[in-house]
Formats: sequence, C-alpha cells, structure tokens
Amino acid sequence: MNEIVELSLLFDFYGALLKEQKRQIFEDYVLNDLSLSEIASDRGISRQAVHDTVKRCRKELEEYEEKLSLIKKFQSVKQDVHEIQSIAASIKEHDEIDKIQRIVQLSNRILDEL
Repeated sequence: MNEIVELSLLFDFYGALLKEQKRQIFEDYVLNDLSLSEIASDRGISRQAVHDTVKRCRKELEEYEEKLSLIKKFQSVKQDVHEIQSIAASIKEHDEIDKIQRIVQLSNRILDEL
C-alpha cells in the first residue's frame, strides 16, 4: 500500500488518540502534504523535532492498529460489501439459490465483525 495512503488511514482511524500537538504535526505532514522543514518553520521548532514527532506518531498509530485491527476489519467489510453488490447484480439476471445463500453468509460475517 502507498505509504501516504497507509498513513492517512492510520490517521483517520486513530489520529484522535494522539495528543493535540502531535496530531497537528502529523496531520500537516500526512494530510496537508507539508515538508518537515515547512512544519518546523511554521511551529518554530527544529526539522529534527518534526521528524522525530512524525516517526513517533507513526509508531504509535501502527501499535493501535496492531492491537485493535480496525483498518483490517474495515477493509474486510469493504471487500465483503463489494462482493455482495456483485452477487446482487448477478441475481437480477439469474435466479440462483446458491448466490442468495452466499449473501446470507457474507451478511452474517459482516454483522459478526461489527
């Protein structure tokens, strides 16, 4: 997965758990696409301090994902929903009981994961 996309997902799911100052620096780096130097200049701190903060935030957010697996569960649910949509579209064309059973299985799995 693209690093920026991965960091964005981590931030979307767990960013609110970061302390405010760390959250703002990480947000500037990941979402606002500011360089370390730009963030350092804006905040009156060293580039190294920004680098260290981004690195610590990334580690912290990855640890949350490791423990909670919210992103993994989200991606699994998203994949299941796409499969349900595909099956539903094909059912319109053919009346097949096995596809209906698969929809029931997927729906149950989604509900179990929530």
